Amino acid sequence: MTITKLKTAAAVAAGALLLPVLSAQAVLAQDWDAVEVNSEPVRGNIHVLYGAGGNIGVSVGDDGVFIVDDQFAPLTDKIRAAIAELSDKPIRFAINTHYHGDHTGGNENLGREGTVIVAHDNVRIRMAAGSVIKAFNNTTPPQEGHALPVVTFNDEAALHLNGEQTRMHHVSNAHTDGDSIVHFEGSNVFHMGDTFFNGRFPFIDVDNGGSVDGVIATANKVLGMVDDASLIIPGHGRVTDREGLMRYRDMLVTVRGRVADLKAGGSSLEDVQGAGVLDDFMESFGAGGGDWPAAFLSFVYNSL
Repeated sequence: MTITKLKTAAAVAAGALLLPVLSAQAVLAQDWDAVEVNSEPVRGNIHVLYGAGGNIGVSVGDDGVFIVDDQFAPLTDKIRAAIAELSDKPIRFAINTHYHGDHTGGNENLGREGTVIVAHDNVRIRMAAGSVIKAFNNTTPPQEGHALPVVTFNDEAALHLNGEQTRMHHVSNAHTDGDSIVHFEGSNVFHMGDTFFNGRFPFIDVDNGGSVDGVIATANKVLGMVDDASLIIPGHGRVTDREGLMRYRDMLVTVRGRVADLKAGGSSLEDVQGAGVLDDFMESFGAGGGDWPAAFLSFVYNSL
């Protein structure tokens, strides 16, 4: 498959999985009325919302509500309604795990109502400057005002709300250059944003600082923090545990090694895409189908 065909096919494949890289026109064309936002309990006062785009972590308690990521702007009312079923308190903080629109699109709506947006420094920088994802011919214009994080950090930060410390850990050059892992320490729950796609091959935003090595390093970092009782909210896919993250990490390590060997031997991207590199992982990680596996191989190849 040529690179041009790959760009076109990958940009329309896999439905909600690829919403972060759809064009602005395609996002506007989505049937938002058909999207359902559903909540599930994770542990204690921590819940997860599934809708379109990145999974939302929710903490509810006496101090109010804070969330991790906020999906797309047209879904804000549905997100508010789902949270209202869990708590009648306001959304005080929203943490952005990275800059992509399926995780930050609700910022402006929430910020206008007083929610404080929190993220790594690079999230604000990329959102304010605008961004380009060449792999999908996708351009996001600069954002301003309430859409931007107003509290940023360069390494770690913490919120002390609802009876526990929630710490944000920056991880370098993973899914992007501004990813954060959010650890609800008292609940033993982690939100990994798009450094973890559970049950599917991940999008690695190589054009904006992402790399397969960084994603592997992030998985190893979190594996060093979790225990057998930990629960993990991925950016996409269902809530899982240490074993689920280990399977994902092991897949990435194996694929990275195979692609690196082929590339070192002179194989082109098209050669790698036709070499059956992912054949033994398709059953476990091939959700979305279409040309997405080929796109994933391009991210790995181009980040080595």
